[in-house]
Amino acid sequence: MAQFTTLTSRVVPLPIENVDTDQIIPARFLKATDKNGMGDALFSDWRYSPDGSPRPEFVLNDPKYQGAQILLAGDNFGCGSSREHAPWALTGYGFRAVISTSFADIFRSNALKNGLLPIIVDADTHAAMFDLVEEAPNVKITINLETQTATMPGGWTVPFSIDMFSRTCLLKGVDLLGYIMSFESEIEAYEATH
Repeated sequence: MAQFTTLTSRVVPLPIENVDTDQIIPARFLKATDKNGMGDALFSDWRYSPDGSPRPEFVLNDPKYQGAQILLAGDNFGCGSSREHAPWALTGYGFRAVISTSFADIFRSNALKNGLLPIIVDADTHAAMFDLVEEAPNVKITINLETQTATMPGGWTVPFSIDMFSRTCLLKGVDLLGYIMSFESEIEAYEATH
């Protein structure tokens, strides 16, 4: 898992509420058992026409947002089924963080376990962020996981919370197994005495 400390990036606005995991990654792509290529299927039914051609009206197909690593999503992002493929698709595309007013609990948990930082902000901040991105599509936001802040141009800073265990894993760039393996010498010492 990639380490997450500080990220400065442009923002992709997706002001759609109740985006479920089937919209993030349609069920027909769930046969895959690894993360490779998942980013190509992200929002597939919205991104592509039935003939496979990109839909120019969909935000991910807009050249001005190419390479952006922060998704500014509508309320209740990641609802629906518990598929881990949803954060796989988001990170596979290149997103490192998603900002919303709320996330489905299972999606939030899966995101954190897969190196995707879900940031919850209040409704007024959320609306102001959408206004900012609409006025200046090239605007960059800096997310600092150590200080748990998102900073906009001009110094406007928004705090966010994250549980300490997930924060530690993201800062170290380890998943749950990697975290356990970081105690390998202590585990071996314990096993040797028992």
